[in-house]
Amino acid sequence: MDNSSVETAIKTSSESEISDRSGFEPELGGELRQNAVFVDETVCIGCGHCAHTASSTFFLEEDYGRARVIAQDGDEEDLVQEAIDTCPVDCIAWVNYNDLNKLEEARKHQIIQNLGIIGDGAALRRAINSQT
Repeated sequence: MDNSSVETAIKTSSESEISDRSGFEPELGGELRQNAVFVDETVCIGCGHCAHTASSTFFLEEDYGRARVIAQDGDEEDLVQEAIDTCPVDCIAWVNYNDLNKLEEARKHQIIQNLGIIGDGAALRRAINSQT
């Protein structure tokens, strides 16, 4: 490989690395991490284990009773990993940070059923009242 080929390869590699960064990484604890945590709410059964294990990262969404990420940098990675490893339905995963927006966008079109198991029943009452 001649010098011009090496320089081209380095430039291409550097451009690729730069384009892989989304600009949002500082919200991930100030580090340029490439992974974010994602909950597939359509699979979640609302057991709440993740929210108890890593309470600064996950919470149970009141309207549907399913887990959701509230802060990518809420807890240490090992605590988040424990929540992922102990999820009974494997609905939590590390995803490439650049794919997170695509996954969130895809979720907008999903129909998520209310599990009816969380809180004081306020979500269920709202659902009933909206049908009448």
